[in-house]
Amino acid sequence: ESFHLRMLEKFSSKSARVKGLAFHPIRPWLCVSLHNGSIQLWDYRVGTLIDRFEEHDGPVRGVDFHTKESLIASGGDDYKIKVWDYKLRRCLFTLLGHLDYIRTVQFHPSHPWILSASDDQTIRMWNWQVRTCMSVLTGHNHYVMCANFHPKEDLIVSASLDQTVRVWDTSGLVKKHSMENSSLGLGLDDPMRPPGGGLNMQAELFGTNDVIVKYVLEGHDRGVNWASFHPTLPLLVSAADDRHVKLWRMSETKAWEVDTMRGHTNNVSCVMFHPRVELVVSNSEDRSIRVWDMSKRVGVQTFRRENDRFWILAAHKTQNLLAAGHDSGMIVFKLERERPAMELHEEGDKLYFVKGRELCVYDFQKGREQPIANLRRPGQFAQTDGIGNSPRYLTYNSFNPTEGNVLVCSDIDGGTYELVTFASNGSNSGNLQEGKRGTCVGPGVFVARNRFAILDKSRNIVIKNLQNETTKKVLPPTPVVDMLFNGGTAGRLLLRCEDKLVLFEQQSRRVLGEVTAPKVKAVSWSSSGLCAILCRDGVIIADRNMEQLCSISETVRVKSGAWDASGNIFIYTTTNHVKYCLANGDTGIIRTLEQPIYVTKVHKKQMFCLDREGKVKVIAIDTTEAIFKLALENKRYGQVMEMVRHSRLCGKAIVAYLQAKGFPEVALHFVREPKTRFNLALACGNIEVAMETAFLLEQEEGDSSCWHDLGVEALKQGNHQVVEMAYQRTKDFDRLSFLYLITGDTEKLRKMLKISEMRGDTMGRYHNALFLGDAAERVKVLEASGNTNLAYVCAKVHGLDEDAERIKAALEEAEKEVPEVDGTYTLLQPPTPINRAQNWPLLEVKKHTLENLNGVGDGDYTNVENDDFSGRGDDHAGDDGVGQSTSWGEDDIDLGDENDDNDDFGDGDGGWGDDDLDLGDDMPAPSGSPAKTDEDMNQGGDFFSPPSAGTSRTAAWISNSSHVADHTAAGSVDTAMQLLNRQIAASNFDAIKDKFVQSHLSSTYKVTGMPFTPPLKIHPTRKPGLPAATFTLDMGLNTLKSAYAFFKSGKFSESAAAFTSLLHMVPFIVAETREEASQVKELLENAREYITAIRIKAAMAEAAADPARSTELSAYFTHCNLQPAHLLLALRSAMGTAFKHKNFIAAASFSRRLLELPDVSSAKNADLKAKAGKVLQKSEAQARNEHELNYDEAKGFKIDAFKLSPIYRGDDLIECSFCGSTYSVDYKGKLCVTCNVSTVGSKTLGLVTGV
Repeated sequence: ESFHLRMLEKFSSKSARVKGLAFHPIRPWLCVSLHNGSIQLWDYRVGTLIDRFEEHDGPVRGVDFHTKESLIASGGDDYKIKVWDYKLRRCLFTLLGHLDYIRTVQFHPSHPWILSASDDQTIRMWNWQVRTCMSVLTGHNHYVMCANFHPKEDLIVSASLDQTVRVWDTSGLVKKHSMENSSLGLGLDDPMRPPGGGLNMQAELFGTNDVIVKYVLEGHDRGVNWASFHPTLPLLVSAADDRHVKLWRMSETKAWEVDTMRGHTNNVSCVMFHPRVELVVSNSEDRSIRVWDMSKRVGVQTFRRENDRFWILAAHKTQNLLAAGHDSGMIVFKLERERPAMELHEEGDKLYFVKGRELCVYDFQKGREQPIANLRRPGQFAQTDGIGNSPRYLTYNSFNPTEGNVLVCSDIDGGTYELVTFASNGSNSGNLQEGKRGTCVGPGVFVARNRFAILDKSRNIVIKNLQNETTKKVLPPTPVVDMLFNGGTAGRLLLRCEDKLVLFEQQSRRVLGEVTAPKVKAVSWSSSGLCAILCRDGVIIADRNMEQLCSISETVRVKSGAWDASGNIFIYTTTNHVKYCLANGDTGIIRTLEQPIYVTKVHKKQMFCLDREGKVKVIAIDTTEAIFKLALENKRYGQVMEMVRHSRLCGKAIVAYLQAKGFPEVALHFVREPKTRFNLALACGNIEVAMETAFLLEQEEGDSSCWHDLGVEALKQGNHQVVEMAYQRTKDFDRLSFLYLITGDTEKLRKMLKISEMRGDTMGRYHNALFLGDAAERVKVLEASGNTNLAYVCAKVHGLDEDAERIKAALEEAEKEVPEVDGTYTLLQPPTPINRAQNWPLLEVKKHTLENLNGVGDGDYTNVENDDFSGRGDDHAGDDGVGQSTSWGEDDIDLGDENDDNDDFGDGDGGWGDDDLDLGDDMPAPSGSPAKTDEDMNQGGDFFSPPSAGTSRTAAWISNSSHVADHTAAGSVDTAMQLLNRQIAASNFDAIKDKFVQSHLSSTYKVTGMPFTPPLKIHPTRKPGLPAATFTLDMGLNTLKSAYAFFKSGKFSESAAAFTSLLHMVPFIVAETREEASQVKELLENAREYITAIRIKAAMAEAAADPARSTELSAYFTHCNLQPAHLLLALRSAMGTAFKHKNFIAAASFSRRLLELPDVSSAKNADLKAKAGKVLQKSEAQARNEHELNYDEAKGFKIDAFKLSPIYRGDDLIECSFCGSTYSVDYKGKLCVTCNVSTVGSKTLGLVTGV
C-alpha cells in the first residue's frame, strides 16, 4: 500500500495548462509547452523565465530539446512542427504534413531525425537537416497519443486510443540512409547535405517498408495515452484511460505483459521509468503522481494536488529530477534528498558519513575510506531504494574521545534514530543493538559525553543516555520547535522554531539568545566561537550568543558549508558555486561547480567534499581574496601590503571593494590598467599619479577627457597649478579665465583677453574684460558686437566721457534713441584675491599606514591557519569554552572571567584589572559592625552569648552598589573616595566636600517617638537595598537652565559658579536607564565647555591691551561647544574684536559663520545681520591680518584648558579622566583647572553613572 510524503519540490511555475515538458541535457533549463499556444523556456535553478516562443496557432502539445544543437522542436494543434534556435531566439523552419493535432515530438539521440505522433492516426519521421519527411508509419486506427525513440536501439514505441501499444523496428531506415549518405560522401549530421529525399504520393498514403511493426501489445481496455522504453532493460510501460499502468517485457521474437499496477482513480495520462533507480512514475487526471516499485509492482509513494489534473511527465537524463505539468502550471521535484548524511570529527581528521547502507569513516591523513557498520532499513514501508528512505542526518559525539558514538536519523515514518557505537580508532565494526533505536523529529544532538537529545513526536526535548534510556524530559521554551541543532558547547541546544533559532541551555532551561533565520538547514561552529547558520536561500553569521553579525542572501539554494582552519572564513557551496563569507558581511565567489557538492573540511588551499554518490573529492580553491579582505578588516596592514606585493590580486571586484572600504591607495599599488589607475588616483587624491596616468592615456589612447576630471579633483585640493594645466590641455578657455580671476593672475587674464580676440570669441573677450575690470575694453567689445546702446551705458557709467560722447553722436546720427543714465549706480570691480602665487593651503593629514609601502615589514600571509584573524577581543572568547583555539597555548589571560567585561563602561562591576574593587574584603567595615565572631565570644566560658547582629542597611548599600552616591549615603566616605579615585582619578576632595555632606545627611530622616525614647531612623530607598538619590537628573537640568540664563545675561561669575556646582554634582547623580546615563554625560560635557568658555572670556578682558592675544582668545571662544543663541553672541564679540584690531581675514571668517547661523535671520537680529554683512564686505576688500595669529580655522583643534591655546589635530594631548578637558602632555600629573577635582593624564575606567 502506498503512503504519502511531502514532495521535494525544487521549482514551480504558474501558467496555463502544461501539455509538454522537456529537460535540457546539460543546462538547468526546462522547456514548457502550454495549452494557450505559448512555449516557455525556464531556468529552474534560479526560477527565471529565460525566453518565450509564440508562433503556434492553438495548443502546443509536444516539445523536445536536441541533445547537442541549440534546437527545440514543437508540435501543436495547428498541424505544424516548428524547429526553433534558442540562441537566435527565432523559428528556423516549419515541417508540414500532418493532417490533425500533433501530440508529441522527439529528437533522435544520434541521428538528425524528428519523430512525431498525430491525431491523423500516423507517425512521421522527419530529417530536420534536409527538412523533409523520411517515413510515415501507419497501422493505428485511432489517435496516436505518443511516440518515443528507444535511447539506444533502433526501436520506436507508440500508444494509441485504439487500445494498442506498437513497437516499430527502424533498422531498415537506418541502413537505407547510411547507404545514401555514404554514396554522397556525407555523414548523417553533415549540414552540407543537399535537400531532397522527400516521399512520393504512394508513401505518403500507405507508408513505407523501411519501418516495420515488430510487436503489437494488446491488454488495455481503454485508449492508451502513453508508452515508454526502459533506458537499459527490455521493458515497456504503458498508461491508459482504463486507469491502469501495465509493465511489458520484450524478447527478440515476442513481447508480453508482466503485470498491471492499479491505484489511479481516473485516466492515466503519462508514465515513464525513473532514469536512475528501479521505479516507475505515473501521473493522472485524478490529480495525483504515483511512484511504483518496479520489482514488487506496488505503489510506494503518492503526491496529490487539490484541484489540478496532471497531463505530462519528464525526467532528466543524468540528474535525479522529474517534472510534471498540470492544469495551472508545472513543478520540478525529486523523489529523495541526495545530500549524504555526514559530520566531521571534532579534531578535523576524520569524516563520518553514510554511503548506501553502510556507515563509513574517511581518514584525511591517510586518504582512505573504511566501512564501520551496516545500517538497518528504518520504517515498515521503506523497503524501496530511491524514495527517501536513506538516513538524512548524522551526528558524531565530540564530547566522548574514548569511543565513537554516532546518531543516524531518518525521516521515515515521521522520524527515527539509531545509535551506533564503535571504537574511536575505527579498528572494529560498529555495535548495532536492537534497543538503541527509536523515534524522533529531525536530527539528534549530543549534549554531553554520555547524553544525547532528541525531539519526540510531542515536540518535547528528551535527554537519553548511551543505553538509550530516558533520563529527563524538558519542555521547550516555544511550542513550535521542529528541529534541534548543536548549540556549540555541552548542555546547549539550538532550537528551530518557525523563522528563528533559539539558543537554549537544557540544564537551567534558560533561553540565552535567538536570531531570525528562515528555513534553517544546518549550523556550523568555528574554532573562534562564530556560528554559521545555513538557510535554504542564504547564510547568517552569528556569535556564540546568537547575536547576528551579518546575513548573505542567495538566489539559488545553499547546499553546505564549513569553516577554514582559522575559524574566520566560512566556505559554503551553492548549486553552482563555491563562495566565502566573512563575519563583517563580505562575500565572494571562489570557483564554479559543474555539479552540486557538499563541503566537509577546508584546509589551506584544499576543500574536501562529498558528491551525491558519497565519494570523497578534493578540490583546489584559492582563498587569497578572502584572506586579503580579512586582513584589511582587522587592520593587519603589514599582511595587506605583503599580499599586494606577492599575490595576484586583480579584477574590478577587488578594486571596487577597496574603494568602498576607503582604501583606494591599496588598489593603486597593484592596478596597472591606465583608466582604472587614473580613477583610483582621483579617489585617493593622489594628484601626482593621476597626472602621470593622464599623460599616458593621452599618448597611448588619445583620451583627453581625463584632464577634465583631473582638473575637478585638483580644484578641490586647491592645486590651481594643475588645474591650469588641465584646462589648457582641454582648451577650456572659460574655466581658465575664471581660474585666473580667483587666483589673481591678471597678467594671464590679459593673455586670455588677447586669445579670445584672436579667436573671435565675443563673449570670451567680454568676460575677460569684465574679470580684468577693463571698462574701456568692454565698451569696445559691446560697440564691435553691435550693442551700441549698451556700449554707451557702459562708457557713461564708468566715466569714459570721450567714448560716451562719440557713441552718443553715432546714435544720434543713426537716429536711434540715446538711453538715459541716472547717477544711482555702483561700479562693478573684480574681488581682490587673498592668495595669489601659491596653491591654496591644505589641512595636514598624517600619512595612512598603507600609503608607505617601504615602512611595512614583510610577513608570511599564507600561514593563516595559525593566526587569529577574528579581531574581536573577547566577544567570541567564551566562558564555556566554545570553540577556544588551541593555538592560544598557555596564555595567562582568563577569557572566561575578566576579559569579557573589558568593554563594559556602563557599570562598575568589573574590568578594573589591578584596581579591582572588592567590596567584600578590601573595604573597611562600616561603623557599628561586629568586631568578633560568635566563636571568639564563646571561647572564654559557658555563659550565654547572644547571636551576632546581622548586616546593617547601610552596609547593604555598600555591598549592593558601586556608585559613589550610595557609599556616601551610607556614611562610608573612605570607600566613596576610593571609588572616585579609581574611576575618575579624583585627588582634590575638598572641592566636592559639600556634596559628600549633603548626600549623607539626606539619606536619613529622624522621627520623634514616645517620650524618653530615641528618635526613629528612616532610610528612604529608591529600590530595595539602595538609598534614595540626593541629587537627581532633574536637579542637574534645573541647575543647567539657571547657568544658561546667567551666561546669556552676561553674569559670568554667577554662571561659572552654577556650572561648577553642576560639574561637582554629576558624580552623585544616579542614572537608572541608558538614556538617563547619556543625559548625565551631556550635563558633564555642557558644564566643561561653558566653564572653559567663561575662562576664555575672563582672559580676553585681561588681554585687552594685546591685540593679537585678544583676537586669538575671541577666536577660541567661538570654538567652544555652545548653544546656538550663545554662539551668536560669541561670534558677534569675536567679529568686533578682530575688525577693531584690523585682523580682517579673521573678521571675515567670523562674519561668514555668523551669517550662516539660522538665528541671525530672525527679525530681532536684522541689525546684527546687516552689520555682519558690512563687516564681511569691508574685510574681504582689505583681506589682510594686521597681526600674526596662532589660529588656523582650516585645521581641527582642541583648546588647551590651562594655556588657553589650540592643540591641533595630530599633536599629542592628554585629558582629564573626569570632565574630559584637554591639555598638552607637559601638564600630566597636575590638577585639572576646569573641574578642580581630578588629576590630568591618569588612565581610568571613567565615570560610573549607574549602579
